[in-house]
Amino acid sequence: MTSNVSQDINQNINGSLVIGVLLIILGIVAIAIPVVSTIFAETWFALILISSGFAKLVYATQTRQQGGFLWKLLLSGLYIATGVMLFIYPKTGILTLTLLLGSFLLTEGVFELILAFRLRPQQNWTWVLGDGIITLVLGAMIWFQWPFDAPWLLGTLVGVSVLFTGISRVMLSLNARSFLNQSDSSASA
Repeated sequence: MTSNVSQDINQNINGSLVIGVLLIILGIVAIAIPVVSTIFAETWFALILISSGFAKLVYATQTRQQGGFLWKLLLSGLYIATGVMLFIYPKTGILTLTLLLGSFLLTEGVFELILAFRLRPQQNWTWVLGDGIITLVLGAMIWFQWPFDAPWLLGTLVGVSVLFTGISRVMLSLNARSFLNQSDSSASA
């Protein structure tokens, strides 16, 4: 019985390891061809918005007796229309999403800096300060290089995220495999 459980765990670890390696490969590919990755990410975002809009539309019709039907309907229409516009006009969508990302990072950086100075009496407040400065600089870099950075930025960021997800998954799988091997060798001793 213990052998079957160990075998099942080992299969799960191997599956996780394979997925991690695939994510690493996909991340490297996304970084290597960032324009294609950017278009893919923008299209994926458009499809998510469209799907969410239809889900909100179903919810609106199912709960129309509970009030706010018109607002729910308008909100679902906004999701669908935005998704369709991103899908039909991907270049405009890429420019818009890049500008939104830059704006978000600038705003987050300012808020992080304010928070850092509010936390100043506490120990390790400089970590929040550093995070705020880096976030602010990243947002400014996106803003001041916009629209020239739009074709490659989103794809590169998605690629880096996928790459590091893959690396962390591989490392966790190898750690789990090592732990399992240690457990098996100590149980048999």
